Amino acid sequence: MDAVPWTGPQWEDPALTRLARQLRDAHRAVAPLPPQTRQRLIRHLLAITDLAKRDAELAARRLEAFLADFHGAPDVR
Repeated sequence: MDAVPWTGPQWEDPALTRLARQLRDAHRAVAPLPPQTRQRLIRHLLAITDLAKRDAELAARRLEAFLADFHGAPDVR
């Protein structure tokens, strides 16, 4: 019997897909920062990720606020 490669979930939720991509992009933006700053911001992103498991809409709002602060704070970069 040939194994069929997994192609992802068989459902599509555009809001969850968008949230997942934004979280991925936020982690990528935080990655090159100095270690102390990076650790603090990654903890915040992990809290948002955990929240997304229970309340995706609230997690999306928190991520939006996080990104606004991150892009607006000159001392973070």
